[in-house]
Amino acid sequence: MTVRPHTPPATGSGRPGKVERAMRAGPTASPPQVTGDAPALARRERLALTLAREFYSGRRRRARYLSADLFGEPTWDILLDLYVAAREDRRVPTTSACIGAHVPPTTALRWLRILEMRGMVEREDDGRDGRRTFVRLSQRGRQVMEAFLGTMADTLLVALRDADGAGDTSAIALP
Repeated sequence: MTVRPHTPPATGSGRPGKVERAMRAGPTASPPQVTGDAPALARRERLALTLAREFYSGRRRRARYLSADLFGEPTWDILLDLYVAAREDRRVPTTSACIGAHVPPTTALRWLRILEMRGMVEREDDGRDGRRTFVRLSQRGRQVMEAFLGTMADTLLVALRDADGAGDTSAIALP
């Protein structure tokens, strides 16, 4: 099983389109380094995983109330799916990542290529089946997702504590 290095595709267009601009754009910032004692970091990681699962399933539930064509973030769905898979030690075939993005396969593959160029995901050959490849978060991708989800978890805990007024988030009963 080998991780394949990415080689950028040649663009024949004189005027860059949305995808070319997205491929060229770089990250805005590096993820912050999180410090703390082991139990606090473990709790933050558990909360981050819970949030990732909820964000992903919440996007599916939203379609019960609002038309799905109003929303479209296949890259976010891909990143959430790959983050959960990484935390659960599951390998994700490229075709499954495309299905999880809830867009046509060509669109999902295009966004996977963009994420790969940005250093957020990497592909690896199956090793046993030459027709299949897997996709996973790169180390940088996992750091970014953990930083974002951890920050969201911290913020939500503070907001819930403040909304409850009790100062203790363990007493909050959520529906």
